[in-house]
Amino acid sequence: MFNKSIVVSLFFLFFFLSTASKASNSLPDIGTVGAGALTIEKEKEYGWAFRLMANQALPMVHDPVLNHYINDLGQNIVSHADSVKLPFYFFLIEDKEINAAAFLGGNVKIHTGLFLYAKNESELAGVVAHEVAHITQRHLARMLEQQSFSNPATMAAMAGSILLALVSPAAGMAALSTSMALTMQSQINYTRLHEFEADRIGIATLYNAGYDPYGMADFFGKLAEKYKYASMPPQMLSTHPLPETRLAEARLRAGQLPPKKIKSNLAYQLSKARITVRYNNLTGAGAVSYYKSQLKNHKYQLKEAAQYGLALAYFKDKNYKQAHKLAIELVKAKPRNLFYLDFVTDTLLALKQADKAIQLLTPYQKQTPENSVLTLNLVIALQTVEKYDQAEKLLERFLRTHPKHILAHLLAIDLYKIMKERAKEHAVKAQYLALQGRFREASQEMGSALVYAKSNLNQARYSASIELYKKQDLRLQSLQE
Repeated sequence: MFNKSIVVSLFFLFFFLSTASKASNSLPDIGTVGAGALTIEKEKEYGWAFRLMANQALPMVHDPVLNHYINDLGQNIVSHADSVKLPFYFFLIEDKEINAAAFLGGNVKIHTGLFLYAKNESELAGVVAHEVAHITQRHLARMLEQQSFSNPATMAAMAGSILLALVSPAAGMAALSTSMALTMQSQINYTRLHEFEADRIGIATLYNAGYDPYGMADFFGKLAEKYKYASMPPQMLSTHPLPETRLAEARLRAGQLPPKKIKSNLAYQLSKARITVRYNNLTGAGAVSYYKSQLKNHKYQLKEAAQYGLALAYFKDKNYKQAHKLAIELVKAKPRNLFYLDFVTDTLLALKQADKAIQLLTPYQKQTPENSVLTLNLVIALQTVEKYDQAEKLLERFLRTHPKHILAHLLAIDLYKIMKERAKEHAVKAQYLALQGRFREASQEMGSALVYAKSNLNQARYSASIELYKKQDLRLQSLQE
């Protein structure tokens, strides 16, 4: 079988080969955007293609609560950034490595490992602001322009290696060292200029978005100190060089900004607890012991987050009654908190009390029907008690306004399979495959939906979808040729 990360990297290598022959021979000044190698419109196309490949190849976290949090944080930073010419998309990846990366087309990959290492929200936001700056300043496009002075084949090889490094860092850095052999020092210097610029712009954005401007310097400083003598440093130090001058300048810039009081953010601490328990190597018993120790010794930033971590730990250890007891206490204290509402649904379902979950969620979901956490939890609870028609109505309405929501499609596939709605099952499978760029398979699934379709309206819709998938397949292929 093919390695999916290699498939993604080869795709980008193909597109860089086609781009290389059209690259401009002029290098923009630092602070300007690079259009010679890649126009904004072309970058949007590659961003679209990357999201399809990422859905297929990367270990995406389809956790509605965490995705809701990371998207809010990311969009808050973007809303305070300058020179935003692209829509931004934030991906949470299940990976313990401490890393984040900026891609073409406004795509930012964030590893769960960042939450395990960042002490507070400002440190996490500092990393995200740095990556957002890479995109607003179009550093990858500018790097390609700089390489247009070299042999086009060398530029294409390096560009492919960069993308390989972002998707598969170990393989990518090896390829990068080979492809950069002839122009290593000039390229490293150019990359360092990008890092300094991303720090400068990112710190200003970080401050304007309401975070501690020292967050970026503190995070990178801790990272550099911890792995100073390590033979195997984390991926972030491989892709983000950290000389002392860069850290000193980041601290100096942060110190020049007016001081502001930053409170510890509950949503961040809850996200960190959720990732610690659910996306880490801790056993259920180990997690219980960890959070009990935190609470006993007062070694936490927010007691509420430690209590939530303990509740999650009990659940992981299959002590559902104790988990539910803590969950109810948390919900009583903050009835509208999405982390708590999501978790109490989990405990009620585990205790075979889905009706209570429906009773709890319904009023909140009616008030905010677009909220993915409330809607999808309610769908699951309704399905559990075999209220399939109600679940279907909620899910269909949600998918109309969230057509790219992977988890919602997976839930719909399962629901229609139970309901024996063959036409709808095949149609939603087709949509799910299309979100991964698998347009030929999507066309086949939609063809099966067409066979089972009873109404003329659905037949027309499914036929139109097949034609759309054919066009999108050609669109994807055109980027490879």
